Amino acid sequence: MIHHHSELFLHSKTNCFFTIMKIFTSSLILLSILLIATGCKSNTSQEEKAVLVKTDTVKTTADYEYIQFPARIKAADEVNLAFKVSGTLECVFVDEGKYVNKGDLIAQIDARDYELQLQAVEAEYMKIKADAERAILLYSDSVTTAADYDKARYGLKQITAKYENAKNQFADTKLYAPFNGYIRHRLFDPPTVIAAGMPVVTIISSDTPELEINIPETTRQRLTNKALYSSKFDFCDEPTPLRLIAVSAATNANQLYSARLALPDAMKQKPTVGTSVMVDIALPSHNIDDVVTIPTNALWSSDDTSCVWVVSGDKVEKRQVTVKSLHTNGTVDISSGLTEGEIIVTAGVNHLRDNQSIKLLPTATKTNKGGLL
Repeated sequence: MIHHHSELFLHSKTNCFFTIMKIFTSSLILLSILLIATGCKSNTSQEEKAVLVKTDTVKTTADYEYIQFPARIKAADEVNLAFKVSGTLECVFVDEGKYVNKGDLIAQIDARDYELQLQAVEAEYMKIKADAERAILLYSDSVTTAADYDKARYGLKQITAKYENAKNQFADTKLYAPFNGYIRHRLFDPPTVIAAGMPVVTIISSDTPELEINIPETTRQRLTNKALYSSKFDFCDEPTPLRLIAVSAATNANQLYSARLALPDAMKQKPTVGTSVMVDIALPSHNIDDVVTIPTNALWSSDDTSCVWVVSGDKVEKRQVTVKSLHTNGTVDISSGLTEGEIIVTAGVNHLRDNQSIKLLPTATKTNKGGLL
């Protein structure tokens, strides 16, 4: 009887153990399933964070009228070098086309007369200076009168000015390059007698050249900051953008205004000075405000307000805009909220949220039309 009860107790205990093991095993399986599901959900949400979007660039709605003017390539600086004093041209050290550095000796005239004049004035200066110094010393010792002191002082001032003028005239017998550049014209050869102010050589700077055009009054009045300038050169595949430097205040002999245009500083190959090209000017056909145009698909509504998604780095941000007018070609004019050049999302705008991570849809190449590859 006792033995029978012992067997029943052991059998019950064994069943209890197996029951606990089944519950434990089931719990482990359930926990594993939950962990796997949670991991998959986490990975799915991680993958959903960066959304692939189609974008477009905001553009202005300006209408332009294109006109052309012939232009001449000019050096940024062009100077006719001349002596300040007259004399016989003794030597010209440069030829046409030669490159010179700032400070190089260009030409000189016969300086013998100016040297003799300087020596004479220098001797007179030394004598008067010595006399004046003695008179000033005597006056300080109360030996001479105030009249003698003033005479000596003013006499020294006068001879000093005369001496400086003689030195300047002697120095002006040599002509130096005012900047780095090229000799464009050599106008005289020795031993020509040169008058003061008469050009001897023409030098042009080696800096980036400029373009000069002549425009009528009607065009001058329309040269606003919205006007665009460009020119096509033989050595460039694309038109080169230009920048307006200045327009003359008065007309020339042909009743036209001269306008100067600058080439880009980063331009590697530059046109030759003296050549002719055509300049294209894009003039606004009407007064342009800050209106820009975007695809209609980029618009979405939030609390009865028109909005767009603006790309900022790898995220999008909500931007309220003001719609000015809709067009039948699938575009809309925006009067405020956007500026030209900003990038906006143009597809799937209703499925995005503020500050959401995005990836830009790759642009289709010429060999991958439609972006199918």
